[in-house]
Amino acid sequence: MPEAPESPAPGPGTRRPGGRTARTRAAVRDAVLAGLVEHGYPGLTVEYVAEHSGVHKTTLYRRWGSLEGLLADALDLAGEDNWTPPDTGSLEGDLRALAREVVASFTDPVTSVSGSAIIAAAFQSRQAADALSAYYEERFKRCEPLVQRAVERGELPAAREGGIDAGALSRAACAPLFFRLFITREPVDERTADQAAAAAVAAAHAGVFTPARDEERVASASGAKETGTHTQP
Repeated sequence: MPEAPESPAPGPGTRRPGGRTARTRAAVRDAVLAGLVEHGYPGLTVEYVAEHSGVHKTTLYRRWGSLEGLLADALDLAGEDNWTPPDTGSLEGDLRALAREVVASFTDPVTSVSGSAIIAAAFQSRQAADALSAYYEERFKRCEPLVQRAVERGELPAAREGGIDAGALSRAACAPLFFRLFITREPVDERTADQAAAAAVAAAHAGVFTPARDEERVASASGAKETGTHTQP
């Protein structure tokens, strides 16, 4: 098998190399994802990745260190795209479209297999879980313009007072779908997506995603101590 360049694979958030190094990383990433789909995380091996990427096993160990390193870098590479949140002209329309994207991704026969395999791997590997968390953190960070547009249109008056957590709002529109997909294993469809989006919009109008001021946090913590209850972190 041909040897890949010996330069190390970059860590998350670093500048991405081009040319042959980028092609090598892409080939390795494709092999990792193919192996997850075919065998699942327990059956994925460095030997499989070497065979299907054309990169020698010794090089894989030298550059990525371990199977988990390969998996983490594959997820990091998977986040390198130009995805942007929907822009439909309304907050509810944007969240509805965002939720429908989740449904489409995990119900389409072509795209759902790899996505589900990655999430399954995150339940079995701490490094994979960290990489998946970083992937979605970046995804939801890109949703900030969705809230900014809603504020500019006057759809979120509470946001002008204390701001609004765009990531929390976007997560709220998607979380019920992931719960049904991967916890209760219930079916999801566009109607389910629309319900989740509507609930998130209602919560936003109620001020649920407006960050608490420092004095409110202190008062809440003090009240919990006095009553003998504990707040979640």
